[in-house]
Amino acid sequence: MVYDEIAPLAPEIAAARLRPLGGLAYLDSAMRHETLGRYSYVAAAPFAAFTVDGEGAMLDDRRLEGAPLAALDAVLAQHRQPTVPGLPPFQGGAVGFIGYEFARHLERLTAPADLDPAQPSLRFDLYDTVLACDLAEDRAFLIGARRAGETDDGSARARIARFRAALEREAPPPGIGARPGGLDWRSNFFADDYRAAIQRVRDYILAGDIYQANVAQTFRAALPDDFDPFGLYLRLRRTNAAPFGAYLEHDGLAIASSSPERFLKRDGDMVETRPIKGTAKRSPDPVEDRALAEALLASEKDRAENVMIVDLLRNDISRVCTASSVEVPVLCGLESYASVHHLVSVVTGQLRPGTTAGDLIGATFPGGSITGAPKIRAMDIITEIENTARGPYCGAIGYLGFDGAMDLNIAIRTVSFARGMARLSAGGGITVLSDPAAEYEETFTKATRVFAAFEADDTASAEDGPR
Repeated sequence: MVYDEIAPLAPEIAAARLRPLGGLAYLDSAMRHETLGRYSYVAAAPFAAFTVDGEGAMLDDRRLEGAPLAALDAVLAQHRQPTVPGLPPFQGGAVGFIGYEFARHLERLTAPADLDPAQPSLRFDLYDTVLACDLAEDRAFLIGARRAGETDDGSARARIARFRAALEREAPPPGIGARPGGLDWRSNFFADDYRAAIQRVRDYILAGDIYQANVAQTFRAALPDDFDPFGLYLRLRRTNAAPFGAYLEHDGLAIASSSPERFLKRDGDMVETRPIKGTAKRSPDPVEDRALAEALLASEKDRAENVMIVDLLRNDISRVCTASSVEVPVLCGLESYASVHHLVSVVTGQLRPGTTAGDLIGATFPGGSITGAPKIRAMDIITEIENTARGPYCGAIGYLGFDGAMDLNIAIRTVSFARGMARLSAGGGITVLSDPAAEYEETFTKATRVFAAFEADDTASAEDGPR
């Protein structure tokens, strides 16, 4: 492992300048925070791609034997690197997404009618060079990891030099990322149908099948020929700044995420998850905004929903944690974002010795906050009601470090772009206390700032610097 400290550069500008190298991966703390939003990372030019489709795992074009997560662990182990103290936590490794339907490799679940088994449900590209930005200290590092089989640092230093040269060039301007009026979005639900779906979940709860389930509506829109998803992401990080934002480009698929929710963070032998359950819209009037936040904190329905998911996640991470180490340092804390207030809890635990990334993901994926309780039955009900594959939405996006570090979001407030279409979903947790009309409106409250990014009429520019 080698590294150079360089003059600090706004991460969005760095992403624009590294994008021509191909395979851009930008993990973006657009909403800065002392701990949750301290670091941003930009990587490009991956040296390999690990994917999982309906048949199993592949490394580039080569099929791998064994269960997908075991295969992923084996690939990461080939490039194992020690942690360099004093640098940002991600020092090279795998960056990508786990789609919601990857859960079918972990559990026996009903398949949505439109599931395409040839499309990857998981993809992590492997990056040996990364720009790591410490936003709190205004420092930036180019970090180069050795690839398997490299016996000295010469190749890693050459890759760092290539990145440095790219960062010194002016970025080509992004294409059109939005148009006046936005796109022609179409939902998979009419309003009455969505409200009826919420009532169906309540009926399942009253029948004793589940305690809650997360149900979403999905919006799709055709894209103009000159649409540039990266330009859109530059707008999204302004309209809906979030601590766990991300932009990925993979072989015809782009993903833009402005997620406020952490799924899993691993630091040494400690793991943290931060489930969100409970949402209230914000008001531009400070007095009314505070009243809305206080009402959320006092909401019996929202607190009960949050506590149920905390119990589920405590159980999930207990499968890989030492006895009695799982704790809940924050229960139903208030966090505020551009358009919403959320109730957020924090669950932590100490991992058992030898626990791998695959072990941790396998024990907890998908996140309880976007499935329900009990999880497996809730997921089958979700498939029955939504009747469409979720794709990256409600999966996870982030990094798996060559040194064992991990940080993954829950992929909400997330748009995917493929085959000339944009796709955005928004939903919420349904309990017996849910009001169908209110739940329908909540989906728009959550999606409003994402829609706004498509409706901006100025030209996005990474070279404008941070805003």
